[in-house]
Amino acid sequence: MSDAHTDPAALPAILHALRAAWQANRPTLEQRRDDLQRLRAALKARLPEMAAAISADFGHRSTHESLIADGMTVLGDIDHLCGHLSGWMRPRRVGVGWRFWPARAQTRPVPLGVVGVISPWNYPVNLALIPLATAIAAGNHVILKPSEHTPRTSAFLQSLLAEVFPADRVAVVQGDGDLASALAGSPLDHLVFTGSTTIGRKVMAAAAEHLTPLTLELGGKSPAIVCSDYPLDKAAARLATGKFFNAGQTCIAPDYVLIDGHRQRELVQQLQTQVQGRYGDFSDAADYTRIIHEGQYQRLRGYLDEARARGVPVIEVATVDPERAQRERLIVPTIVLDPPADLALMREEIFGPILPVCAYPDLDAAIAEVQSRDRPLALYVFSHERTQVERVLAQVVAGGVTVNDTLLHFAVNGLPFGGVGPSGMGAYHARAGFDAMSKQLPILWQSRWAASDLLKPPYSKLAGMLKMMVR
Repeated sequence: MSDAHTDPAALPAILHALRAAWQANRPTLEQRRDDLQRLRAALKARLPEMAAAISADFGHRSTHESLIADGMTVLGDIDHLCGHLSGWMRPRRVGVGWRFWPARAQTRPVPLGVVGVISPWNYPVNLALIPLATAIAAGNHVILKPSEHTPRTSAFLQSLLAEVFPADRVAVVQGDGDLASALAGSPLDHLVFTGSTTIGRKVMAAAAEHLTPLTLELGGKSPAIVCSDYPLDKAAARLATGKFFNAGQTCIAPDYVLIDGHRQRELVQQLQTQVQGRYGDFSDAADYTRIIHEGQYQRLRGYLDEARARGVPVIEVATVDPERAQRERLIVPTIVLDPPADLALMREEIFGPILPVCAYPDLDAAIAEVQSRDRPLALYVFSHERTQVERVLAQVVAGGVTVNDTLLHFAVNGLPFGGVGPSGMGAYHARAGFDAMSKQLPILWQSRWAASDLLKPPYSKLAGMLKMMVR
């Protein structure tokens, strides 16, 4: 683990070096593809080291979860970028219409310059390297500020990227919130920030000084609606995966479940069965991730304490020794039944293995509950009846949707990923990210002969032509 921290005062020099190098030698298709392939090879070779660093930062994290979420996803995204890059870089022809014939027009994707990436702690490699790789694919240079809450993983990223890129193409800076604020307020050509809505507002305010374009990947309360026709055993299995992977520390994890009232208890039983089948009695819990740090652990425990104090049913799916739980920052999967709307766990994004299960009288009531909240980052609808799914999709605006499962829309390379309103701004992944980190430069090519040569006073001589054009 490195103790190196970047002085915010050093940022202007770092940015100058990145921009000067980019101006002197803008990346070609060949360089971009070579950079991505070298990054892929370096990461693949160091996956065990990556998983060990992440686990050490969390206190314990399943190696398999790290390999899936922070290894496989990044490698797959790089493969997708490399496979489509030459096509995305081609100019696109645009029709000019008869008024401008015989001119021709095109849009040409050109890189922006220097892209900043401020990445979070929950998937510290995935959410750092996917936007970074996308920025590289778009022909930019990058400055990355990883999370201070995962220092070992941040040191790994710094080492990995120094192995692949020269310092004037990719720079890694390390520090706390003050450094992040300074970076957000720097004259970047684009900035990608992943984190909470509260911090996202501050990032946006800081970026406004230089009118820096933003991609904000935030959070919120992502609902799951289980319709009356959907089998509860399958719903419980897929909800358990989405909610308890990484111990719920996932921005698109189901934040609460809405289920028809007469099946609520059965869903709870099915969820208990799923957890017990996956993790047993938690005596080992090798496949279960711990809470990232003490502050997060105490916040989550506070949510449960408040619910209990209000007489709300709180069901811990397993029992572990309280001293062990405190020592390991271990919170077992926990279900909360019908919590009132004013509880903290129903007002704030949970970001942990706590799942409110709320009964609703009918689908319209479930939709109304979702509509009463900020637009979510993710929406999950479980139904085999297409008409019911379409009813939800027609009335709820969300950042992304998975039908009859959870999380997976994030992993599909061809789908844009992004929020809406308080859950985010803009989108990235694959083509969406490439376009966001490029300038679609419009170009009009005038011909040797052009009607514009005639558009000059006295306009009285052009009355007939103008009458034809203005219609």
